[in-house]
Amino acid sequence: MVEIVNRPYAKAFETFATARPEVLCLSADLTSSCEVDGFRDRHPEQFLSLGMAEQNMLSFAGGLAMQGYRPFIHTFSVFLYRRPYDQLINSIAYSNRKVRMMGFLPGIATPGGITHQAIEDISVMRAIPNMTILECGDATEVETVLDVADSVNGPVYVRVLRGEVPRLFSTPFELNKLRTLSEGDDVLVVTSGICTEEALRAAEPLKSRGIGIHHLHVSTLKPFDRDGLIKAARGKKGVVTLENHTINGGLGSLVAEILAEEGLGVKLRRLGLQDTFAHGASKPYLMKKYKLDASALVAAIGDVLGKALDIDDAELEAVRLDTVHSAQKAEAL
Repeated sequence: MVEIVNRPYAKAFETFATARPEVLCLSADLTSSCEVDGFRDRHPEQFLSLGMAEQNMLSFAGGLAMQGYRPFIHTFSVFLYRRPYDQLINSIAYSNRKVRMMGFLPGIATPGGITHQAIEDISVMRAIPNMTILECGDATEVETVLDVADSVNGPVYVRVLRGEVPRLFSTPFELNKLRTLSEGDDVLVVTSGICTEEALRAAEPLKSRGIGIHHLHVSTLKPFDRDGLIKAARGKKGVVTLENHTINGGLGSLVAEILAEEGLGVKLRRLGLQDTFAHGASKPYLMKKYKLDASALVAAIGDVLGKALDIDDAELEAVRLDTVHSAQKAEAL
């Protein structure tokens, strides 16, 4: 059974920020939802509430950074780039300000529907010069991403996990380094965020059938470890990507671009939202409906190999990493 960590970000941010008085915590009226309500109460001198006004918050953060402060913006992922895009460009990205944008509830990890689901955030942020993009895949990465983000000389966007988060990794977040979770000769699987847990669920059933999976977990989406991907992809029969995002402009597009540029003639299957918005519902339901889960991964691997794999949902359910996180009910906003 995997360890489940409750609200890892809350403790990590308080430890990080209290050791650095120049760090300021900015919130846009989602303080408790972004797990910084305790920090607000205990350290009001480092907390600023900007209200439900994200455009103003981003411009304000750019000004704080210009004056030598280290602002960390906290809100849902979708509110960091859709409404305040102009301010994001002109107040933060163009001037290369050290503003850290902590985005909660990325992708379909929310029952809030299209208004709250950041399904195209990576594609938008990738297109912005000077922007670094990080994504947490487990509790360990949530706990250690703050130092990584703070080390970047420029703006950083982070996809953060909240609430009850499984601990999948024993080593900390490292900038622009792919994690190798398994090695095999048949298919390269590349995953990020909450989809990595799904791929791990499929590992044993695939191994028991003699299929060699080389599994890479991505936590830095921009920049990207091209050399690591190219080395892992060479000689494989196919590549499958799995992401909590639309397949347009995200991890799947990144991998496709690199494979094409390097002339690696290998089959590629991209799993993610297929150019569609998602319903508002529980995370397990949405991951199953939109084929972001272990079952969809198994089917894609079989497609790449040109054969049907005798692995059904019941077998994948039997090897769930845990019951608390993966089968949890929809989170409140």
